[in-house]
Amino acid sequence: MNLLNYLDLDPYIAKELKEKFFFKLIKSLCIYHYKNSSNYKKLMNLQSVNFDKIKLIEQLPYLTTNIFKEIDLLSISKKNIFKILRSSGTTDNKTSKIFLDKKNSNLQVKILSKIIKSFLGKVRLPMIILDRKIDGINRKEFNAKIAAYNGFSIFGKEYFFLLNANNQIDYEQLNEFLKKNNSKPFFIFGFTSNAYKCLIKDLDIKKINYPHFSSAYLIHGGGWKKMEKYKINNLKFNSIIKKKLKIKKIINYYGLIEQTGSIFLECEICSNFICSAFSDVLIRDYDLNIQEEGKKGFIQIFSLLPISYPGHIILTEDIGAIVKNNKCKCSKFGKVFKIFGRVEKSELRGCSDV
Repeated sequence: MNLLNYLDLDPYIAKELKEKFFFKLIKSLCIYHYKNSSNYKKLMNLQSVNFDKIKLIEQLPYLTTNIFKEIDLLSISKKNIFKILRSSGTTDNKTSKIFLDKKNSNLQVKILSKIIKSFLGKVRLPMIILDRKIDGINRKEFNAKIAAYNGFSIFGKEYFFLLNANNQIDYEQLNEFLKKNNSKPFFIFGFTSNAYKCLIKDLDIKKINYPHFSSAYLIHGGGWKKMEKYKINNLKFNSIIKKKLKIKKIINYYGLIEQTGSIFLECEICSNFICSAFSDVLIRDYDLNIQEEGKKGFIQIFSLLPISYPGHIILTEDIGAIVKNNKCKCSKFGKVFKIFGRVEKSELRGCSDV
């Protein structure tokens, strides 16, 4: 099965089927980028990588997130660049640059759509965006925030930005939205820190004529670094939201700007992140050796989507662990994992803390 045929599969397939094809496809993607990206080839040659000798997925070479700030990594000609995605700014003001041609941009949307629709269904829902409307968007270059809003907006309609131009909750328009949509399913999206500020910290129930959000879906992700000061983990976050707004469907997601489209969604039953057919994870210790199940370490993520640039295997600064002996039905799709946060004293990558 070639890569494009594999990407036509459902997002969650039996792990036996995934294991049959995933390693071969991700290895072939390494070789493709080696042949088509001069900078990637230089990096591989510096490590004396010999792809012919690689027999296991953990032996495949990886890049770190920081390398995308230092050099341009692309496997297409510059004339075919359709979009450039940028991470949010960091302390040194350097940003990652992700180069997409039109085919890769469309592929990201296609796979993201498959993954989200498996949870939300196929019908586009009225959508609340937990931010203010952003004007004057450069359609050629996007930062992480714009990329996320654009990506998730394909699942919505009748968009309503919760905040006005002064970053205050627009209660008048919120009540209009709820009057029209409160009795049917609607979709709320935002970064986790925005969701905390808007829905938990700032939202005044007394100013809402329709305070019951039980038909809403909330999808949130990223921004957990900002949540540390509030001492609120994911379980506490969910508990507060459900108690205050009666929202029953809350889905946390994990992803990087370097691998836009191939996000990991949280299982509604066991609250662990699920690997789709198009992604995988390994955990490495501080010496970069592979950790066994249940042990914490750096999260290494694999994605079959980055074709126009070599972002297919990345070692992150996030700490996680593959869940051992997970009895949840989501385990039939393969690995499930937990995230514990960013490694202490690491540089803020910026792609999720917007």
